[in-house]
Amino acid sequence: MTTARKTTTVFLTVLGGLLLAILGIAQRWPVWSWPVLAVCLLAVPAAAFRIASLRRGSVPVSFTEQLTASPVERTEHRVRQVALPSLWDDYNFVFSATVRWYLVESPDIAPVLNPAGLAVEAILNRARALTEKREPGRASFVQHELSGVLSHMRPEPTGHLQAMAENVSLTLLEQDQERLDRLAKVRKEKAVWEHQRKYEQSRRQYLGEDVLKDTGSAVVWWLAKNDEQVEKTVADLALLAQLASAANDTDIPERLQNLVLQPAEPAAAEFLEEGPMPAPRPQTAADHLSGFFDAMGFTEGDVRRTMLAKQISDVIKQQNRHETAEDLLHRFDPPATFTPDNGEGPDPATDAPDEP
Repeated sequence: MTTARKTTTVFLTVLGGLLLAILGIAQRWPVWSWPVLAVCLLAVPAAAFRIASLRRGSVPVSFTEQLTASPVERTEHRVRQVALPSLWDDYNFVFSATVRWYLVESPDIAPVLNPAGLAVEAILNRARALTEKREPGRASFVQHELSGVLSHMRPEPTGHLQAMAENVSLTLLEQDQERLDRLAKVRKEKAVWEHQRKYEQSRRQYLGEDVLKDTGSAVVWWLAKNDEQVEKTVADLALLAQLASAANDTDIPERLQNLVLQPAEPAAAEFLEEGPMPAPRPQTAADHLSGFFDAMGFTEGDVRRTMLAKQISDVIKQQNRHETAEDLLHRFDPPATFTPDNGEGPDPATDAPDEP
């Protein structure tokens, strides 16, 4: 600013001198006036400049500081593949980001420091405070959450600088992601299995405690299943009584026994002459259940006989009637047997390897 004032003063002085010289020549001033005019041209601007500088005074201190203050310098450092803990043990996030910082004005006597190290440490501490509270299965969501947390310039603990992070990336190791996928698949399959088990338990409970609780409940259930066909239900009353008795491992009530007794076949004359016929074998729960299946149209070899027998057997086991349940399984779902080759071993003549 001072240099500009000096230039302006010199310019005005020269311009004034030229005007006075032209005026003097035109008016034919005497010779002695020219030296006086030259002295005035040099003295007047110098005196004016001196008076102006005294009136202006010195530059304020605050203004001087603003002119000499150094601009704020921002720097950055790239952080790659840093393991950060998650909420689950042994499952770590993999963190990468661009760390940015700027130094805060410090006192004249300041220790020598590495600003990149301080900035990276501050960002990692802020990131860890968040990731250690998050499950590893939500890495993509935590990445966006972490980007928001680290997007603000915040002072680090020593107070020498402020730091933030950009281009945040948060992933899992490939093998950890595969383990999490397998765990998720197992949890889903377990949930389906538990629903199936509860459904089977509910079905057995419904059959054992409601439908087949007694003959009366079985009759009402059969009426509802057959659209209230009373005649058909009466015809199947004996079978329903047998089924209810088999499910509860109890004897058929006396008032219903006359419905289930089968008429005896006429005996041959020779047996009548020899004496009375032996007493018929009492029917078991398996016999009653077989009669019920026959009445339902589930003939021998029908897979529905085996399926229903298993369910009824489970209901009977809950009533602590294990022998009857085993009898039903042995009757309708017998174990596979091994059929030997009539005791004959392999024919050595045919099984022996050919000689070379």
